[in-house]
Amino acid sequence: MSNEYRHVLVAVDLTKDSHKVLERAMQIADRNKAKLSIIHTLEPLGFAYGGDIPMDLTSIQDQLDEHAKQRLAEIADPQVPKENQHVVVGMPDTEIHRFAEEEGVDLIVVGSHGRHGFALLLGSTSTGVLHGAQCDVLAVRVGKEGETEE
Repeated sequence: MSNEYRHVLVAVDLTKDSHKVLERAMQIADRNKAKLSIIHTLEPLGFAYGGDIPMDLTSIQDQLDEHAKQRLAEIADPQVPKENQHVVVGMPDTEIHRFAEEEGVDLIVVGSHGRHGFALLLGSTSTGVLHGAQCDVLAVRVGKEGETEE
């Protein structure tokens, strides 16, 4: 009998919920003896300002990138080697799909903040990953029971 998954990719947003999503991905990777990679996507600063700003944001983007790498290393369990920890810049769903296709990922694990019924699918990043993926996607429900968003 062959393992169902060979390469599991967990996409995290660097919040406290990332630990729960990573833990679930690690369980699946361990059970399947699969490679485990972790990814965080930074949106380019120009996107936030519509690309029409009269200054060079390169140094700020570099600082954000370095901070994200440090935070990802804190979240990543020792079972996720440094070479399997990735911070990329771009639109989250697009970059996650690109990485998954280039690296032969056969399961993407993401967090979902949905609360009830169809709302479970309405996190923008999770939905984007789900709809464009060429492999299986697992949405791990995060947040406390009964918690509401303001």
